[in-house]
Parts: sequence; C-alpha cells; structure tokens
Amino acid sequence: MKRPVEGFSKLTKEQKIDWLAKAYFYDDENAVYVLKQYWNEDTQLQKLHDEFIENTISNFYLPFAVAPNFLVNGEYYTIPMTIEESSVVAAASKAAKFWQKRGGFIAKVIDTEKIGQVHFMYSGDKSRLQTFFTYIKPQLIHAVKDITKNMEKRGGGIIDIELRDKTEALTNYYQLHATFNTLDAMGANFINSCLEQFAKTFKAAAQDYSEFTSSEKDIQIVMSILSNYVPNCIVHAEVSCPVEALNEDRLTPHEFAEKFVRAVAIANAEPHRAVTHNKGIMNGIDAVVLATGNDFRAVEAGIHAYAARDGQYRSLTQASIENGIFRFWIEIPLALGTVGGLTSLHPLVKIALEILDKPSAKELMQLVAVAGLAQNFAALRSLITSGIQKGHMKMHLFNILNQLGATEEQKKLIAHQFKDKTVIHSEVVAAYQQLTSN
Repeated sequence: MKRPVEGFSKLTKEQKIDWLAKAYFYDDENAVYVLKQYWNEDTQLQKLHDEFIENTISNFYLPFAVAPNFLVNGEYYTIPMTIEESSVVAAASKAAKFWQKRGGFIAKVIDTEKIGQVHFMYSGDKSRLQTFFTYIKPQLIHAVKDITKNMEKRGGGIIDIELRDKTEALTNYYQLHATFNTLDAMGANFINSCLEQFAKTFKAAAQDYSEFTSSEKDIQIVMSILSNYVPNCIVHAEVSCPVEALNEDRLTPHEFAEKFVRAVAIANAEPHRAVTHNKGIMNGIDAVVLATGNDFRAVEAGIHAYAARDGQYRSLTQASIENGIFRFWIEIPLALGTVGGLTSLHPLVKIALEILDKPSAKELMQLVAVAGLAQNFAALRSLITSGIQKGHMKMHLFNILNQLGATEEQKKLIAHQFKDKTVIHSEVVAAYQQLTSN
C-alpha cells in the first residue's frame, strides 16, 4: 500500500530516488539505474539542471534537431527544433526546401503589446471609482519607477493602464488592465512585479480617498497576474507564388491550389478539423519555442484562445487564389523572449539562439510563425495528395523496430522491405517475427 512521505523536499536527490524506487517499483534496482543513466556526467551542468525546478531526480531528454534551408525575408536560417514526434522536422525541412525556390517566406511583426491585470471587487458607485482611477493613475505609474527604469532605458515599459468595468460578467468585478512593451524579454516577472505594486498602491490610496464612502474604501484585490492571451502581440508570416509554380506529381498546379484552399476552408468551418489542423501548426511552433527556452504552454494557451476569438474555434492559417497567385499565410499572437529565464541559463538554448544568429524577440517571433506555417503547408500537402500516413509511418518505422528490439542489421533489412510500401504496424511486427524466426 502506498503511503505519503514527510519532508520529501528536504531529502537529498539520492534519498528521493531511493524512496521512489522502493515505494513504486517492483524492480527498484532497475528504476534507480534508469534514473541515474540520464544524469549528466558534468556535475556542474547537472547541478544547473537540478536547480531549474524542485524535487529533481533525473533529466528527461527530448531530441534537439535542426531544419535547414528556411529563406525568410531574404535571409537563410537553420531553425532549431525540440520535439519527440516523428516526421515533424522532416516535414518542416521539406516545406522550407519547397518554398526557397519560390521566393521563400515573408514575415513581419504587427505589434508587441503584452497585457497584465489587477482583478478586484468594488461594490460602490461606478462614477466615483472612475474619478478615483483618473486621480490615482499617475501615482500607479510613479510607484513602479524603480521596477521600470531599466526597461524604459531600453525603450520599453508601461504603455497604458485602464479601468475596466466587468460587472456585467460578474457582480462587483473590475480590472486594472495594463499594457506593456517588454522588448526582447518575455517579461512575465517584470509585468507581475508592476501589477503587484499597482495593487498595493491602488488599495492603499482608496483607504485615504475622501470621496469614497467607508464601504467603498474597502476594495478587495483578488489577484494580480499577467495574461497569456496577447491578441495585440501579433506576427504575420506568408508564402506566395504563381499557381503554375505549384508543380506536383499527383495533381496539376491548379488542382493542387484549389484543393489546398478548400482544405484550409474546411478547417475554418469545422472545429473538429480545426483542432487537428492547428495541432499540426503547433508541432512546428512548440518545437522552436521549446528549443529557444520559451514557455510553450503560455504560447499554446494564447494561440488557441486567439483561434476561437469570434466564438468558434477556427484555422490559424488562411489560403487564397487571386489573379493567378496562390497565397498562404498565418497570423498569431506570440509573446517570446530572447533574454532572461532559460535563454541565459540552458546551454542548448544558448546554442539554439546562436544558430538563429542571436535574434531579437521580434525576429524570433517571425521565425516561430514561419515554422508553424511550414509545418501546416507540409501536412496539408500530404493530406491532399498521398495522405498523411505514408510519410508519417515511414518516419515511425524505426520507433516500432526499436520497441521490438531489432538490431541495426535487422532495421536495415526491414527498412528496405518497406521502402515503397505504406508502413503498417502489424505488418512491421510480422516482418520482424519472420526475420527473427529464420
């Protein structure tokens, strides 16, 4: 029977592993071996990893890959990607190669506004609250001068603070809705520090505001936190070419273009398809976000909220044919950073950013959007021609063989056997069993 453990966080890493192995594993010696197998031999590097989070017992490795030949705004990039899913990097690379011969990708940042909110409850007169806010707003900005001075020196800082009445959604609920420019930092700590000071200043000033009644002075601060929904921190990426340049073996250029546009239209009209469509886009986006030390959970949440901004979940990409020109584009919210956090701590993140020629946050936004667009193009190209499984399962072949414990020679023989066939799991198993029984 499993039992709780007291003081787990105070145990050494060895003690944590020992307790875990004895409590949860029949073969505790093998569990310990596997966990320690992934420790880094460089003790300083391992210590760095141990201190990223709490209760660290090992490292969880994901493949770190690159997709070359991305022509973006006239410059070539090799894009680093961290992901475990078969065929993602191959698909992105194939899309990059396809578009480099047709003008490449064009990308631009439309805006970089980020948002934070102080959520509070107030049960008094709305007009008096608005008058109080107008009075206190300059003091709110002044109160965070020590926090914002370095950001302001670099050209960033607070853009504005608004009072928002949300009482129609929730009784007595209001917000201080603040917007920020955090430049090359993602800015979460900066924004949250500002918001918490706003809340303190706001509440304290309300206590002394002579126009409030005694009950109105009692403003309840519920929480102060940044928002990962950044609909005004937008990046646009696109590709275009004459329809005649979309040469495909299986379809004429016009058939390909029309079928492609219809596939995107279906993702716009049908949420069940849109979710899978956008998941494929996120394969490319998350892989670059993770490789560059950014918060892929925040990016995911913000982008998916944006996909449903009109009340229905829709495609993040759009496609059109106008005057003989095929055009395919994406517009998404992205709050990314290239300084601070893991970007200055994780050795592979530093390498990833060097591969990208040490981009600014705006440049990284563009490259991440391009990766998502490329991934979506590759997926749709397969779907409307040969189907998704042929390429995906071919990449998955070696995962199946590794699960079966195939030797390198056996892998070569079976890979050759499936060279021109669609990979089906049961057929791979049968081929392996036949090979091992001989």
